[in-house]
Amino acid sequence: MGSRPPARGTDTAARVMLVEDHATFREPLAFMLDREPDFEVVAQAGSLAEAREKLGGIDLAVVDLDLPDGDGTNLIGALRAVNPRGMVLVLTANAGREAYARAVEAGAAGVLHKTVRIQQVVDAARRLLLGESLLSTEEIIKLLQLAEQSRERDREAQRSVQQLTPRELEVLQALADGLSDKEVSESLHVGVGTVRNHLVSIFSKLGVNSRLQALIFAVRQGLVEIN
Repeated sequence: MGSRPPARGTDTAARVMLVEDHATFREPLAFMLDREPDFEVVAQAGSLAEAREKLGGIDLAVVDLDLPDGDGTNLIGALRAVNPRGMVLVLTANAGREAYARAVEAGAAGVLHKTVRIQQVVDAARRLLLGESLLSTEEIIKLLQLAEQSRERDREAQRSVQQLTPRELEVLQALADGLSDKEVSESLHVGVGTVRNHLVSIFSKLGVNSRLQALIFAVRQGLVEIN
């Protein structure tokens, strides 16, 4: 067990909300936190929508990033608006540093990967409430720089998307449907050569070199649906 501060009554314990859609993770964490004298789990939620209804009076929210109805990062500003002193400890199964960067930029007080032991989550929550930082100043600066780089890539992607014509978007969707050049030409009532010309134009606008790269780009940007 981690070190504990002197026991406090529940009236002064930190009021905690857990936002996690997997009960198999959320409920053991709630049990462990409730065993501690300085924490009181007062709310649990499995989605952003449910969490937004329970923000009042929350001192600390432990939030998963990958929720059924969106990115848990979106909850950080909402909590701070209700309680400027409220803090968010992010838990994520996403190993990418860009996810960490977005969370820190949005105002998360700390970020942990879900592979850590539950007691480590408890200890981290306590450190935050005692005014300690889970990240060094250098780490925070690097993450903020990474977030800015990620935003710039997103802006570049949006500029690329805006260059695509309606017909090129149809060709991308046809690729997502797994159609060959001949099948695309039949579906769109154009020649195979025209389809290939569209592909060359798409590759150029998106800055990619293959159908697979174009399809990955289109999926990430929400341009196509994979059935």
